[in-house]
Amino acid sequence: MNRPNVIIIIPGVAGVPIVSHMHLAILLSLAVMPALTQDTLRQQIRDIADEARGKVSVACSLPSSALNCDLNPNAQPPMQSVFKLPLAIIVLHQVERGTLSLDQPVRFLPEDRILPHVYSPLQEQYPDAGVDVPLRELLRLTVSLSDNVAADILLRLVGGPKFVDTYIAALGVHGFHLQDNEAVLHREMAAQYRNSFEPAGAVQLLRKISDNSPLTPEHTDLLIAWMTPSKRTGRLDGELPSEVHVAHKSGTSDVDNGVAHATNDIGLIPLPDGRRIAIAVFVTDSTADQAIREKVIARIAKAAYDAALESPTSPTPVPAKLH
Repeated sequence: MNRPNVIIIIPGVAGVPIVSHMHLAILLSLAVMPALTQDTLRQQIRDIADEARGKVSVACSLPSSALNCDLNPNAQPPMQSVFKLPLAIIVLHQVERGTLSLDQPVRFLPEDRILPHVYSPLQEQYPDAGVDVPLRELLRLTVSLSDNVAADILLRLVGGPKFVDTYIAALGVHGFHLQDNEAVLHREMAAQYRNSFEPAGAVQLLRKISDNSPLTPEHTDLLIAWMTPSKRTGRLDGELPSEVHVAHKSGTSDVDNGVAHATNDIGLIPLPDGRRIAIAVFVTDSTADQAIREKVIARIAKAAYDAALESPTSPTPVPAKLH
């Protein structure tokens, strides 16, 4: 028969809990088991990271859990398009303040184009620019499709990178540094290292979106919907069960002389009990090919997911009533 974990409080002994040897052993084992599980997880992540042939930095968190994925969590890797998630948050914040409206038309100016070529479904559709685009569509293009030109238009609307930087810091998120827009990044290879995000800070931002959003529930749901692709990306979701749909934002650099400067993904992984793992994985200056880099991210996410399922939360002992 299973015995419950019970702390018996005996009146007349200054209310000091007396724990039997058996129950003390159980409580101690519950304290030790999560630590052992997390040590195993972190070693597993280190072993996986070695395959990237570059620098890998990871952080994660899960409410009511000791889940710990830390691997260089305070590094400052180039984030590439990961910045588009914080950018979308400040745009939606300005919508809530009444400064902007989701349905307002925004002019796509000829000078907004990034030439001669950049990834941008918007620019491909309107190569000459000179059209109005609803703000809602610019946000969708930026978050869901990682459209570089749409992102720079949004940056122009909110006042530039410095305003995003200041707003994210005001949320209490650490280690986010945005200095340049996409146009600069496509002109100067070195500029990408000025735009960085600590994995621990990225997890802070994800936790806020999931647990204590700075946005209204309506806009938070809209943002998470934009973050959740209809097709799997092969990064954080690459090895997860098919029914698990990850809300994420990735970032990818060019490959120069065999070195991939940034292959990143941050996101929220839902668990069967309704909680979400917030996880950030950044692969920096890797000489491995794209398939291996993405496999590293997928395997790290799967390791965290499995550890979250296997590591129970520590129960809170409840004093028993004496009859």
